[in-house]
Amino acid sequence: MPSLRARARAGEKLIGALLRMPSEELVEMLAVAEFDFVLIDCEHGPADLVALRQHIALAQVHDVPVIVRVGEGDRGQILRVLDQGAEGILAPHLDTTADAEALVAAAMYPPDGSRGFATYSRAGRFGLVDPAEHREWWLENTLVLGMIESPRGVTNVDAIVTVPRLDGIMVGPADLAASSGPDDEPVPQAIAAVHSALARAGSLRMDIVGTRDAASAAFTDGADLVVYNLASSLMAHLRGLATPER
Repeated sequence: MPSLRARARAGEKLIGALLRMPSEELVEMLAVAEFDFVLIDCEHGPADLVALRQHIALAQVHDVPVIVRVGEGDRGQILRVLDQGAEGILAPHLDTTADAEALVAAAMYPPDGSRGFATYSRAGRFGLVDPAEHREWWLENTLVLGMIESPRGVTNVDAIVTVPRLDGIMVGPADLAASSGPDDEPVPQAIAAVHSALARAGSLRMDIVGTRDAASAAFTDGADLVVYNLASSLMAHLRGLATPER
């Protein structure tokens, strides 16, 4: 099966879900429900590498690729996440081209970056993959995504998306709203400006939504990947179940 990056670059519209660990059964349920990918949150969720490894391995059994949202500026975590077999990285708080360049450097093998090279990890099938083959596959197929979550990032988006090997952007609407003041562009207009910059640059766009209708609207509006905020969606559903007429 083509990699997640190859599918997105080929124009396939891909649906996923953001979840926090521990959620092994939810990973499997998403796979059985035929989601295209799983996005595991190690920024706001517990960043336990052993649990993460188990989640990635379980998803891989079902041929479902995993993206991991890492902590801000955590180069070591990016290395370990990719060594465990995640196909993609989503990094928060890209405010400048320097932030984007640091992300690419951490996620990519030379010559595109400076990720430490090893084939004896899960990603290299514990050393059974030919080193040259391993290197070339990850150079071609590692999906590198960043988040714009501040007015500064919005201002710099046209420069950020020119960084070589940065595949795309997801706007973090909650952080963008929290960091915006009365003198900043209103959040809906700021999000629209980011999306326009992505379209002009031919960069991938990932949107985060809470409902099926919102997912459909995001795809119609130009999103390439859409991810459900599973905690929000599940809590809305559970709250509804807890409040029947009695």
